[in-house]
Amino acid sequence: MEKSISILTILITFSATVFSQSRFTLSSNDLGGEITSIEEFDGFGCSGENMSPQLSWKNAPEGTKSFAITMYDPDAPTGSGFWHWVVFDISSYVDELVTNAGNVKLNLAPKGAIQSITNYGIKGFGGPCPPKDHGFHQYIITVHALKIEKLGLNENTNPAVVGFNLWNQTLGKASIVAYYKR
Repeated sequence: MEKSISILTILITFSATVFSQSRFTLSSNDLGGEITSIEEFDGFGCSGENMSPQLSWKNAPEGTKSFAITMYDPDAPTGSGFWHWVVFDISSYVDELVTNAGNVKLNLAPKGAIQSITNYGIKGFGGPCPPKDHGFHQYIITVHALKIEKLGLNENTNPAVVGFNLWNQTLGKASIVAYYKR
C-alpha cells in the first residue's frame, strides 16, 4: 500500500511539473500588482518617468513564428479603452524585452521589432496616466504568440488595425495585469 501511494505521489508530481512547464507565461521583474511613477507617462498632466517594464515569456505554443506585445487600459473613459503600447514583429528567438525597451530613441527593443503608435499618438511606450480621482485602472500587458513572422504593418499603423491583425494571427497569449490610480 505504501509503495502504491509513493508511486502515485511521484506520478502526480511529475504530471504537475510537465503541465506547468508547458504553460505559456508572461512575467516582469519590474512590475508587482501596482504600477509606479517609473512607468507613469510624462505628459497629459502626469510627470512619471515613462519607462516600459521588463517583460519575459516562456513556453510559447508550437509553431510560433513571432511575438507581439500590447498594453491596454479597458477602464479609460474613452468608450473604447486606451492602447499604451503596441510592439510587433518580434523574432520567435526573443523571449524578453528589457526595461525601457519602449523608448524608441534608445534602440533597446529587439532588432526588427516595430513599435507603432499608441492612443497618445506617439511611437513606443506611453505609460499610464489615468484621470485624477477616477479610481484604479487595470493595465493588461499581453504577449501574443503569432503564426506568421511579420504582420506586414508599419510604425504608423494605429492600434485598432494592429489588434485586428493580431486577433487573426494569434496562436496563444499570456497576460499580466497591473493597477494604477492618481
